[in-house]
Amino acid sequence: MSEHAVVLMAYGSPERLEDVPAYYADIRGGRPIRPELMEDLVARYRALGIDDGSPLNAITEETRAALEQELGLPVFTGMRHWQPRIAEAAERALAGGATTVVGLVLAPHYSSMSIAKYRALLEDALAGRAELRFVDSWGEEPGFIAVLSQRVNMLTQGHEGRHVVFTAHSLPERIVAEGDPYRDQLLRTAELVAAGAGVDDWSFSFQSESATGEPWLGPDILDHLGALHERGVRDVVICPVGFVADHLEIRWDLDTEAVERAAELGMTLERIEMPNADPEFVRALAGIVRRALGVPSAA
Repeated sequence: MSEHAVVLMAYGSPERLEDVPAYYADIRGGRPIRPELMEDLVARYRALGIDDGSPLNAITEETRAALEQELGLPVFTGMRHWQPRIAEAAERALAGGATTVVGLVLAPHYSSMSIAKYRALLEDALAGRAELRFVDSWGEEPGFIAVLSQRVNMLTQGHEGRHVVFTAHSLPERIVAEGDPYRDQLLRTAELVAAGAGVDDWSFSFQSESATGEPWLGPDILDHLGALHERGVRDVVICPVGFVADHLEIRWDLDTEAVERAAELGMTLERIEMPNADPEFVRALAGIVRRALGVPSAA
């Protein structure tokens, strides 16, 4: 029994190809999706080899297990759109005797359209049965910045003219007018990583925009590569600061579509390795949890 527990939250990913329709139905709240769009989504997952199991779910479990070992506290995975659900993770934490639960999302930057929804789901699940200490954002966490800076530095040191593009998942543009801090937090993380890596030549773009019929935050990475090409840039490193693992949005939107676009333009493009369950990244997550609990960090 432990008085403290962590609910580590992630978006979730379908485990097999046959799960894709149910997964997207959950994301869309039951709203129908056009057959041609579903066929395209299934084709993307098939191209990435999801027939053999979800690499993202496996990475999430590896991260959970490593964080639990690092903290010496029970850590439960809760998915927003897949199993195990956030509510299930909360129940398991309570069943283990937790009176204080730290809620931590594997996404560093706050938005009312993302992190706020995780918080609401966890709050509803706990229903006042334990104290919730929720981490709203951690995009300036020194350990996280150090991990990304090191990876950028590895790909830029000694390479004159190599331009770094930081990316994150786009959201509807209206959130800026609503005062949402998402874009500003992303740019701050990019600034810190660039400084840590000793990089002056960098820019920011978004990716993974959904076709909702309204303007989304830009520029989109595919358009941005074209603009960089017109400026004379021929060598690009991508550092996705809005993601921490090998999501579909990394493996398809960047490793497939962006790579193809760069090839069309005659540009070279290389992406940093994602933090995934890297021990340094896990230690950074552990530091965030310890701070939320008000306990000393490990030596």
